[in-house]
Amino acid sequence: MPNIKIERLNHTFQEEISIIIMTEIKDEDIKFVTITGVETTNDLSYAKVFFTVLDEVKKDQTLKALNKAAPFIRGKLAERVEIRHTPELKFIYDTSIEYGEHIEDIIDQIKKD
Repeated sequence: MPNIKIERLNHTFQEEISIIIMTEIKDEDIKFVTITGVETTNDLSYAKVFFTVLDEVKKDQTLKALNKAAPFIRGKLAERVEIRHTPELKFIYDTSIEYGEHIEDIIDQIKKD
């Protein structure tokens, strides 16, 4: 179980990364990204940043653009959050929403039968 400090940092990182993407990134491929969560390692060396996009077709293109912009986002994050070491960011497409929709479809199908 992650400790409270890591959970608080994850939440702060999620908010700040969302703001950075909305206000400071000029790449239009990245503008319509929703950050759904952040998981930081205990030693604060790496952070997995989970995201979704409105247009499923642009998922791969957005992932490449986000990982390309990761050093810039990390630098801006270091300016905004006061910690000794800002973790390296790795963006990962969040499939939990699709999985939830799949489960809902299965439940609806069971109810019909």
